[in-house]
Amino acid sequence: MSKLAKCSVTLLLFLYAIQGKAHTSEQGFVLLLPTDVYISAGVVAVALTVLILAILPSHIITAIHTEKNLFHLPRSSSLSRYTSLLSFIALLALLIVGFNGPHDPTKNMLPLYIWTIWWIAFVCLQATFGNLWHWVNPWAGVYTLLPSTRIQQSISLKLPEHTGVWPAVIIYIVFSLFALADPAPEDPVRLAIVVSGYWTFTLMGMLLFGGSSWLQRCECFTVLLNQMARLSAIGTNKNRVSIGLPGWQLFSKPIDSSSIAFFLLTLLAIGSFDGFNETFYWLEIIGVNPLNFPGRSAVVNQTTGGLLVSVSLLVSCFALCIWIGVFLANRQHIEKVSFKTSFTYLSASLLPIAIAYHFAHFLTAFLVNYQYAFVATTDPFHDGRDLLGLGRYYVSTGFLNTPSTVKKIWLTQAAAVVIGHVLSVILAHSIAARLWKNTNRALLSQVPLALFMIFYTLLGLWLLAAPRGA
Repeated sequence: MSKLAKCSVTLLLFLYAIQGKAHTSEQGFVLLLPTDVYISAGVVAVALTVLILAILPSHIITAIHTEKNLFHLPRSSSLSRYTSLLSFIALLALLIVGFNGPHDPTKNMLPLYIWTIWWIAFVCLQATFGNLWHWVNPWAGVYTLLPSTRIQQSISLKLPEHTGVWPAVIIYIVFSLFALADPAPEDPVRLAIVVSGYWTFTLMGMLLFGGSSWLQRCECFTVLLNQMARLSAIGTNKNRVSIGLPGWQLFSKPIDSSSIAFFLLTLLAIGSFDGFNETFYWLEIIGVNPLNFPGRSAVVNQTTGGLLVSVSLLVSCFALCIWIGVFLANRQHIEKVSFKTSFTYLSASLLPIAIAYHFAHFLTAFLVNYQYAFVATTDPFHDGRDLLGLGRYYVSTGFLNTPSTVKKIWLTQAAAVVIGHVLSVILAHSIAARLWKNTNRALLSQVPLALFMIFYTLLGLWLLAAPRGA
């Protein structure tokens, strides 16, 4: 490597370290590795999975997602109330720190816990270990202490059935716009206002329309996390703890709602755009010099438009693949499967891709920012305290300074994306086998969707490796 190249690498890593310290959401690094080899290998792995599934008998495919019962759980109706109250108290403490603590988002607990511990880590834990959100959502406990039943009876409001989870879709898009387009979503006071306002808004909705109804249909994070929990290999069914291939829980109660299907597609589209809108390619599209980024406030309209276009584009592409698959599978057959049924059921197959990219996209941010979270926790008001006894603790970004550790990080990210797509292909094929009950028809229905997933593997791996300028 020439001296100029070495200087360039050093400068890029130095700049990244500065960005990581000043930003509590994700940041990428320029990957100085032979990515063509890894990307090609990932795409081939997904393609081989498709081919293997094509030759397996349908009864083997449907048996893949059969769960195994482990043990019974004792009934407990009140424990979650207390854990939820503890979660609310913790949130209240974070809000106090947000309003009164240091203004630097890398020193304030609120943005670090919201964007790093909860949004990055907790979502991954939910998909891995099951419905943890049931125990720690910060509304359920408070709701049980209020005269909610009398309030509902006096007002008599009820959410119409046809609304599905469309309110949650809208709220999630608004949240995503705040996270991606707002000039300072990690500003402690700004974030404290938004979080406290949303908590109050949600509690009011629960009081007016019923706690369970509002959380399950309008509270976007409960909808999101409930779906992620169904992806977990570990799950409960009628007080039985069971284990199986990730996604087995989706077959006990398949997705049959268009609004939930749209929510899952929105989740994947926004997750993909979150990575795309930082690339040099996106900045070139919107006419911004990536080496002289003017700041988020200068591209609010472009980010908003890009996010909405991404959602529309992904929904359209997925719907087209499903329509072509249904057309191919239904030809010259009396027993037909409708487009709506196929669209809603198969939308669940995108969940592994969504969580895999969530993990891969935020991995480097988590590795840096969880350290800041520890430092902020030991000294919440930045007045010299050391509540955790850490002593003089320095946040390290040294793992970004050597090719070997950077390579390990990227290989971990790439492996997560590939595994997520492989699981999605298996899940989609298992769903199709149950829908069409015929191997040949299931295969025909999956051809367009398989091509879609292979392309998305390529896109996901490219996004991980693409240079970023925002």
